Amino acid sequence: MAELKALGNGEVERGGLTTLPEEVLEQIFCCPSLNHVDVVSVCLVCKKLQEVCQGRSAVWKHKFRQRWPTLIKYYSTTRSHDWWEEYRTRHTIGWQVRKIVDNFSKRFFTKEVPVDGFKDIEALGGPFHFIEDELLSILNLDRRKYLTWKYYSRKILCFLRQQDIMEKLKKFLSTPSEQQQLIEGVVLIDQYCNPLADSSLENVLLQLNYITEEVKKVLRLTNFSHPSVTAERDGEMFIDLELQQQVLDAMNCVIYKQLKFKGNEDDYYNPMNSYIHQVLRQKKGIPITLCVIYSTLGKNLGVQLEPVSFPSHFLLRWCQKLEGSTDILDYVYIDAFDNGKPCTVKECEHLIGQQVATNFYSSVTTKDVLFRMVTNLFHLGKREGSDQSYQLLRNALDLYLTLAPDDVQYLMLQARLYFHLGINPEKVLDILQHIQAVDPLQHGVVGHLVQLTLEQIARKNQTTAVQVKRHTDEKHRKIEYSVGLVMKHKRYAYDCVIYGWDSKCMMGLDWMRTMGVHNLPHGPDQPFYNVLVQDGSCRYAAQENLIFNPSPMEIGHQEVGRYFSEFSGTHYVANEELQIQYPDDMMLTSQLVEKVYSHS
Repeated sequence: MAELKALGNGEVERGGLTTLPEEVLEQIFCCPSLNHVDVVSVCLVCKKLQEVCQGRSAVWKHKFRQRWPTLIKYYSTTRSHDWWEEYRTRHTIGWQVRKIVDNFSKRFFTKEVPVDGFKDIEALGGPFHFIEDELLSILNLDRRKYLTWKYYSRKILCFLRQQDIMEKLKKFLSTPSEQQQLIEGVVLIDQYCNPLADSSLENVLLQLNYITEEVKKVLRLTNFSHPSVTAERDGEMFIDLELQQQVLDAMNCVIYKQLKFKGNEDDYYNPMNSYIHQVLRQKKGIPITLCVIYSTLGKNLGVQLEPVSFPSHFLLRWCQKLEGSTDILDYVYIDAFDNGKPCTVKECEHLIGQQVATNFYSSVTTKDVLFRMVTNLFHLGKREGSDQSYQLLRNALDLYLTLAPDDVQYLMLQARLYFHLGINPEKVLDILQHIQAVDPLQHGVVGHLVQLTLEQIARKNQTTAVQVKRHTDEKHRKIEYSVGLVMKHKRYAYDCVIYGWDSKCMMGLDWMRTMGVHNLPHGPDQPFYNVLVQDGSCRYAAQENLIFNPSPMEIGHQEVGRYFSEFSGTHYVANEELQIQYPDDMMLTSQLVEKVYSHS
């Protein structure tokens, strides 16, 4: 770099850098060993070098592509761009994003991030993909380091993507029903619940197109002149029933025999069965997701298959008479969960073990299908009270109320959930105000919850000092372990990491009775530890039940980054906020690790 400046400042008559052709200078400045600071410094040497670097712009395009290669796809090849300005903007936004992420732990260590906590990141301005790219670059840092940054980057990225997906869903729902493509709505639900997953509509369609082509190969073997394989149909559906039957036979052969798709009877209530990208990946699902795949393939191949929201078991129907018939006997009902099995009306009733009204055999709209999918997710979220199920409940309620904004029952459920989690009391007041406007008869229930929420806000606004716990205090002399140690539970053999401790059990009597604490040899008057468990749960374990893990490992828990900044290979390093709460633990953890693992 110094040599470049010297050449630039040198006498032109002796053949300095400025005497070189501009094309050559561009090649020099595009050298990977020169970073943006070097190039800016060269620009300050003289006017000619400044013009080469900024006026011609090829240098900054090269630097931009070199540093942020994934962003080039956002730029048109037919339009000119001010690459210096693009580089400067992306660099500035990256610096601002990292500053905000770094501040999140200080602001939200003792509480969940409220919705208004994201205001700083929303106010940044600039292209969304610049912010997203910087957050992704943080997530791709050294796997074992920067865990707290990654934890909050993930939260921010989830929030921003969900905001974007929700806007897309609202736009989708505002289009005329006849123009709505079911697969697009299903993908949007998947994306909202899995904002960090690779579940784009393009990828899903590519996989479905691949299956479509496989079906065409089978069709060629049975009927090489079939119109599905001989011509572009442009969305046209076949009328000939024999041709349609050939398509369905070929589909069943490919989907269930070749590709081995099946109903997930062994793990029916796993939320993964409701996400289309997971169903395509695992080749297992529940009736509704398998029906979406089946009907989309049918449409690609010229067969109209209508969704039927049958009780307890989603189906498709295939018309055997004139299109639009209202006679339920004019249809064959297809069970995508059972290898595409065709069913009569009587067989459908036998499937669920009861008779149902005629209207349940009618086809339903795209919006109806989305309602059923979201309702399924809601009930899955209610099955257990874990952090993951609460998140699923939040997502399902958000989606449901996008489909039905004035449903008082679900609005009240959403208000109670937010109140229970204590993460956004201001949002609870907004929901309650909306309920009151929609249904004034709810005044009594609304008023009571408003009062409780106002009390919650008052408590939240009271600044509470972090409770500092020192091993040197007499009351903590029985504490043998420290935060950051990777442990194993003697009885249940789970792997975990300690992120907090108490000198004795601080849980209520009901909890202690349920967990059999008084049956332990040392009972409740022994140290208890807050631990993050490999299975994703958070537990409260007695000291007598914990031992040093013989093979310390990374704990795959989503909250690890909230408390720790790094995994050292034998233990976790507490972040600044956890160190404030447990100031003696860093040193003690190092001493214990040295003692236990030094001879391993």
